[in-house]
Amino acid sequence: MSRFDEVINRKNTGSLKFDGHSMFDMPEDVLPLWVADMDFRVPEAVTERLKELADFGIFGYTMITEEYFEAVKGWFSERFSWDLRREWLAQTPGVVFALSTAVRAYTKPGEGIVIQQPVYYPFSNVIKNNDRVIVNSPLIYEDGRYLMDFEDLDEKLSRPDVTMMILCSPHNPVGRVWTREELEKVAGLCIKHDVMLVCDEIHCDFVYGDRVHTPIASISEEIARNVCVCTAPSKSFNLAGLQISNIFIPNRDKRKLFKKELERVSFGWAGMLGMAACQAAYEKGGPWMDELKEYISANIDYINAFIRENMPEITVVPTEGTYLVWIDLRKLGLTRDEQYDFIVNKAKLWLDTGDMFGEDGEGFERLNAACPRSTLEEAMRRLHSAYRELKGE
Repeated sequence: MSRFDEVINRKNTGSLKFDGHSMFDMPEDVLPLWVADMDFRVPEAVTERLKELADFGIFGYTMITEEYFEAVKGWFSERFSWDLRREWLAQTPGVVFALSTAVRAYTKPGEGIVIQQPVYYPFSNVIKNNDRVIVNSPLIYEDGRYLMDFEDLDEKLSRPDVTMMILCSPHNPVGRVWTREELEKVAGLCIKHDVMLVCDEIHCDFVYGDRVHTPIASISEEIARNVCVCTAPSKSFNLAGLQISNIFIPNRDKRKLFKKELERVSFGWAGMLGMAACQAAYEKGGPWMDELKEYISANIDYINAFIRENMPEITVVPTEGTYLVWIDLRKLGLTRDEQYDFIVNKAKLWLDTGDMFGEDGEGFERLNAACPRSTLEEAMRRLHSAYRELKGE
């Protein structure tokens, strides 16, 4: 039995995932597989480090130590062959906070920012909430796989009002792990049109099979000078509640703009507990992470096999990266309201509906596979029962 098979009761803990029903007008009997945190305990090294700090009993202001940076640097060097420099580092409470900071640092109100929908919906929120304009270059869904539309992207980036692009790598929700060639091409277009490229790489540790995540700033010095790379241990080690992200901006002038915006909103220091957890995870969490990836990969294989064998009109888009499964329900021919009724009221599942990620996500659902296998088995039983009822079986 794997350590990840343990079913942990997260109800009545203030969990957004399990206790947020009333906030999102959801029935209480739905099985939550929506927001992207995991139902697994963190590595023991993280727990032990946090206990040590609790016993110490002083939680004052904390700075980046040499040991902290070496832990972060070591992780990215060993896992991704990316040689980080300490002066590149800025910290924020989370990647979405960093994206919002970057929007204000690198663009002006009314300017356009390119995203590729269907994509993580806070991308749209940080653009609209800061009075910038969403410029969508939709991904192409072709033969069951998503691709970038480089011709459209070139046209959108060439617009004089467009000054920034936000890229998701690996991509949430469609699960693509972009190749080095794809990343080089999109980065080259941003350089060509003098557009700042901000890259959300928070899911970088979740890639499967022979696929490789390439940090975009590692491709070349020219590309590195035009990117802001957003990373965090939160997805990898289930630390979202500790609010720590590591942002890397190799270009000194671009970094100054980012840090000036942090100062403008009076963000000074990252939290002690988040930094301690991050350091412990990167120093000692490697074996745990490797075991976790195998478990989640098997979970994804299980979902694929079950749906393929039992629900032929539902398709799972290949999950190359992340722990989020993108499911195509369009062959069922449901309206948006009918799809909601099918998933929530009939299947009793709480997923993220596809149009949250933009109109290009209509007819899809996003399912979080980072949970015990028994939870997924129950989810598939519920989905299959609703499917059979829909088909009159």
